[in-house]
Amino acid sequence: MPQKTKETPMMEQYLEYKKQYPDAFLLYRVGDFYEMFYDDAVKGSQILELTLTSRNKKADEGIPMCGVPHHAIEGYIDTLVDKGYKVAVCDQLENPADAQGKMVKRGVTRVVTPGTIMDKSDQAKENNYITAITANKDVFGLAYADLSTGEVKVTSVTSQLDLTNELQNLDTKETVVSGSFPQKYLDQLRKYGILISKLDELDDNYSFDFSQISSDLEVSTVKLLISYLIKTQMRSLDHLKAAQSYETSSYLLMDHSAQSNLELFKNIRTNKKSGTLLWLLDETKTAMGSRLLKQWLARPLISVEKLKERQHFVQVFMDNYFQRSSFQDYLTKVYDLERLAGRVAYGTVNGRDLIQLKTSLEQVPEIKSILLDIGDDELTTYVEKIDEVADIRELIDKAIVEEAPISITGGGLIKEGYNDQLDKYLDASKNGKQWLATLKAKEQELTGINNLKIGYNKVFGYYIEVSRANIDKIPEDRYQRKQTLVNAERYITPELKDKESLILEAEEKSKSLEYHLFDQIRKKIKDQIRRIQSLANILSRLDVLQSFAVVSEEYHYVAPEFISEHELNITNGRHPVVEKVLSNNSYIPNNVNFDDQTDILLITGPNMSGKSTYMRQMALTVIMAQIGCFVPADSAQMPIFDHIFTRIGAADDLISGDSTFMVEMREANDALKNATPNSLIIFDEIGRGTATYDGMALAQAIIEYIDKHVKAMTLFSTHYHELTELESQLPGLKNVHVDASEENGDLVFLHKVLPGPADKSYGIHVAKLAGLPDDVLVRADKILSSLEETSVHTTTSDSIHEDVQPVVKVQPEPEVVPETKPEPKSEPEVEEDTQMSLFPETSKPTKKFSSKENQVLKELNNQDLMSVTPIDAINLLYKWQKKLK
Repeated sequence: MPQKTKETPMMEQYLEYKKQYPDAFLLYRVGDFYEMFYDDAVKGSQILELTLTSRNKKADEGIPMCGVPHHAIEGYIDTLVDKGYKVAVCDQLENPADAQGKMVKRGVTRVVTPGTIMDKSDQAKENNYITAITANKDVFGLAYADLSTGEVKVTSVTSQLDLTNELQNLDTKETVVSGSFPQKYLDQLRKYGILISKLDELDDNYSFDFSQISSDLEVSTVKLLISYLIKTQMRSLDHLKAAQSYETSSYLLMDHSAQSNLELFKNIRTNKKSGTLLWLLDETKTAMGSRLLKQWLARPLISVEKLKERQHFVQVFMDNYFQRSSFQDYLTKVYDLERLAGRVAYGTVNGRDLIQLKTSLEQVPEIKSILLDIGDDELTTYVEKIDEVADIRELIDKAIVEEAPISITGGGLIKEGYNDQLDKYLDASKNGKQWLATLKAKEQELTGINNLKIGYNKVFGYYIEVSRANIDKIPEDRYQRKQTLVNAERYITPELKDKESLILEAEEKSKSLEYHLFDQIRKKIKDQIRRIQSLANILSRLDVLQSFAVVSEEYHYVAPEFISEHELNITNGRHPVVEKVLSNNSYIPNNVNFDDQTDILLITGPNMSGKSTYMRQMALTVIMAQIGCFVPADSAQMPIFDHIFTRIGAADDLISGDSTFMVEMREANDALKNATPNSLIIFDEIGRGTATYDGMALAQAIIEYIDKHVKAMTLFSTHYHELTELESQLPGLKNVHVDASEENGDLVFLHKVLPGPADKSYGIHVAKLAGLPDDVLVRADKILSSLEETSVHTTTSDSIHEDVQPVVKVQPEPEVVPETKPEPKSEPEVEEDTQMSLFPETSKPTKKFSSKENQVLKELNNQDLMSVTPIDAINLLYKWQKKLK
């Protein structure tokens, strides 16, 4: 520290606490302010935009100092924590007046961190998870908790990639590790902006329910997390629920990239909720329902039994519109029971919170009555489990005033009639104030001073105040002068001082008693927290299901049918978010069909035609189906998927330093290695991030690998039209294309997905729609024609005439033979059945075809003549002849 002289006792006390919390801003209470000193003050003044001053200016170097008012501390804490810092709050533990000249006792009463902040009003519909991780060889334990709701869960994963994905999906801002946790893993986590907190010693001096955990690794991970919460919060955590162990494989898996690509929670362009699947589906009426919906979206189910139960409830709500509307009306009056219960246990609940709790509980009998009136057996069985918690409702109604103040120490909190002793104090205080009013009127009449006042302050107590202009009107020896002001004099009388002691004693005792009574009420409610949490769980679940019903009814969704076969049939499916934005009349529906022989749909078509929308539509339909919602289609039969892999869009990974193409290859690798026949793969334009021939070769190799080894249902869009030839070579692949037409030289997108490959790319047409200069478009058209006319066209029966060189023909894997040195040859020989090179042999003269001739040749080569009727063949010949003329 820069201070050169001996520290004062207060600064010694400050430095002692700062040593205990070196990684946190220490807010040190001094009178009506919380002060920061030294480096905390310098950095804090910059972050919080405070004036930096100094203490002990007579020393060689003053101590940097800045402070904030005590009544505004929460806002400053939120700002620091939002920026990723920890804050230790050091409070005065005694009244300075009681210190009798000694150092005021102080102590750190709480430590607020990014993972433990509570009661942020702007995040009512968001969970704030803090995590803890442990490592045992190649296995990681991962536990997480939301301190505000009491949720605690734990799992184990077997790779760093899985660990990072879980942390990113939880959107955790802070993770706790032990001192022995491997540093190499921590460095990777810090890249994602996750605050790392270390804890070396576990605290076993607490009771917690570990009954639902069997793994030693998971138990130790939860202990690490709970120990950290106890150390930082320094108060009761009785609201924490029993830790639930879960297997990631028990849900439909999606890594963070897939959730981002599919825009489940955040719009890629705006980074906001609007335009996401969550935005579409969230018709919940409570904050806890909205949080549960987000949890369901992050972890769709793979249990058909549980999904059918959810579907049934959705259908019941759809079939009973009037009861559903009444249910919604009462549900809107239910406050956040989960977080109210958390504040009760945490000791931060106030009178207004308890009135919100009472108001919420008052809705429960009506909600039960409405839902039971529906008469559905399954819903009735579920609703009968609801505990109305009537005793707590009645207790609050009897004890707490309706317009309760925020402060719990200033009085005015407890209803008259709840406690006899309090009623006596309140009556004495009330009568005393009435006496003061009578005294004021009497003195004004006696002295003739109409502006005579009776006031109060903490230094002089009650006093009579007379303006200086009226002092001469005061009868001699009637008052005793107590204080002189610029424009007035203040007086007391023996009678006034006697009444003052009675009034103040009554007020002080009533405030103290009110706080004591409130604390008793809080403890009684705290004993029933599990009941309140159980009620919150049921109401939030019903809230989500009614939300599904609202959306399904409004947009005419249907209940999907889950089948065990490796097939999928979606009739007139729609992209739910795009449909909402465009309106029902504007969206073009499309079918998606996989029969038992098909694993891959190869999608071609021009840019902007809707290929990506079609693929996202498929993935979102699967997710909606596996959270229990109805889906945007006329009908849907599908299997249960275990994993969704995506490669959509062109984005680099600045955190890892990877290029767009490297990210593309990593995501492709993840799918190829981890997908099963029950997975869904979405690959959008694989291979476009590198040279044409490299990209096309990689794309084909990936398709072949999926067809031969993975067998997962795959939607694969591409601009490499050469790949469409694979349909005749791979039994599990089918071509489909997004249709477009050319009218008077302009491109018209039809957004309809049809069987077969696209006939051309329409790249220049899309460029025209984008508004490129005419000179660029004309020049590009000439270059395209030149390239098409000069393309090398082989004459073998297996070649494909395309703008770019032909696709590599699938050949059987070669047998391993002893290596021999071939005889040197002047030119390589090309046989008809030999695998062809991706690169052109430009030395051989070739016939040049016009653009129209190239088009006809391509259509001829793509046509399966064995599948057309004679009349269709004649029509095709007529069309080609007309085109050539």
